[in-house]
Parts: sequence; structure tokens; C-alpha cells
Amino acid sequence: MPQSVYRPEMTQAGLPPTQAVTAVDEYQNIREQHIADERPLTIYLDRYEVVTLMTLGTQPELLTLGYLKNQGLITNIEDIKSIQVDWDVNASVVTTHSENSEWLDKMKNRTVTTGCGQGTIFGDIMEQLDNIKLRPIKLKQSDIYKLLKNLNEFNDVYKSAGAVHGCALCHGTGIITFMEDVGRHNAVDAIAGYMWLEGIPGDDKLFYTTGRLTSEMVIKVAQMGVPALLSRSGITQMGLKLAKDAGVIMFSRAKGQHFLVYNGADHIEFDAVLPPKLQVAHVKS
Repeated sequence: MPQSVYRPEMTQAGLPPTQAVTAVDEYQNIREQHIADERPLTIYLDRYEVVTLMTLGTQPELLTLGYLKNQGLITNIEDIKSIQVDWDVNASVVTTHSENSEWLDKMKNRTVTTGCGQGTIFGDIMEQLDNIKLRPIKLKQSDIYKLLKNLNEFNDVYKSAGAVHGCALCHGTGIITFMEDVGRHNAVDAIAGYMWLEGIPGDDKLFYTTGRLTSEMVIKVAQMGVPALLSRSGITQMGLKLAKDAGVIMFSRAKGQHFLVYNGADHIEFDAVLPPKLQVAHVKS
């Protein structure tokens, strides 16, 4: 159950994710299409410029919250007095109660990541990951199939306009929240902000993403305390190494009734009946 938590003052400045434009097809017909509406959002923390993110802008306050938490710049939500988003100047202004600038030291060292667009990791996040060891959860193959089927009902922006990634926080076969953005790191940060704001623990949850599982994705999911990570895309060597170190169960190429478990297969109950042809192939292998 969600825990009761402090809530900073926040605007509700979410914008529509797409806009209508015209295009000419191969037969010279004019067609109206919807495209993702990408825009910059610069985060300011107590008057200091932190980063500019390219985003759909649907959940700018949650994106700001999750970004600050996942970067380790603010660790206690009660330190935040307010988040004010103003699209006239494309800014998200965060004001803290103490205006303590200790977090400035964390910004001195930045690692550029392979996130869509350009991502960064501040301070000693990689070192902090050494202290994270997640408790594994038991998962059923049949439940993974059900969850993947349920996820097909989402991806609204992708279905209408493409050009975005989607991420979801899941429990069992259900979806708690689904976020889309132009970059997968933005979508995961928005979900981290949602969890932080609502006091939702991650220890019994699964995290789904349409994007590849890089080191950045594993770090963020581990920081959120989520022990299982699913993607319909591929993985990287560093992502796999960090998943093993932190104890994250890692699924790749998860779509329909197919997935590959790169870490944590011993925590999966393979209870789905294989088609006859696949049973034969499985026995021969």
C-alpha cells in the first residue's frame, strides 16, 4: 500500500503530447498526421541551472522530481518546498526549504550516458550502486505473458505519433502507471517521481521499458528498489553486469510469448505449456 508522504507545492503544467501537422505521401496526397511535440525543459535548483531535458512535457513536475531523486541531488522529498513549471520560459524551478547547496559538489563529476538524446549521471552514483542489493521476487512465466498482453493497451502516443519510448511500473500482471516520453530516461524518471510523491515502494514491483537496457536504466531501476526489469529491446554488457551486481532480474526481447532472461532465471517459475514443436526443440537442445 502507498505510504502517506509529504507533498511539495507543485504546478500542474502538463501539455498535450502531440500536435497535428500535414505531410505529403508517395502519391502526393496531403495527409494530416500527429507527431510527438518535443520541447526543452530546463531544471533550476535554488536558482542554479542543473540540466535541460528534451521532453513531451506531459508530466513535467514528476519528471523534475524523479530526475533529482535518481541523480541523488535531493534524497528527502521534504527538503523540496515547491516545483513551479513555466512553459513560457521552458523552465522547472525547484525551491528547497534550506537552500543548502551541498548538492553542487555532486554536479562536479558527470558521466554522459547512452540515453535517448543525452543523459548524465552526477556524483558518485556508480559507487552508491555497490551498496544496493535487491531482494529477488518470484515470477511466473504465465504472469509475464499476461503482463505483456496487458501492456499492449498502452503506448497511446506511440500508436498515434511514434517517436517515443514507454515505461511502466507494474505489480503482478497489472500496470500501476505508464509514462511515455521522447527519451526512455525521461519516462523512467517521471515514474520515479510518481513513486516518490505517492510513497510507493518498489520491492514487489516490475519495471517495463520499450528501450534498451543500458547501465543507466539498471541504475535507475535499482535506485527505485524495483527487483525486476523487462524490455522489448536488447541489453548492453554494462547493463547486465550492474544487474548482476544489484540483483535485478533482467528480461530482454520481451514481447508476446517470448523473452530472454539474462539474469535471475532461477527466480522464474516456467509454468507455461510450450507448443508441441517447441517442446521437441527444447528437448533436443
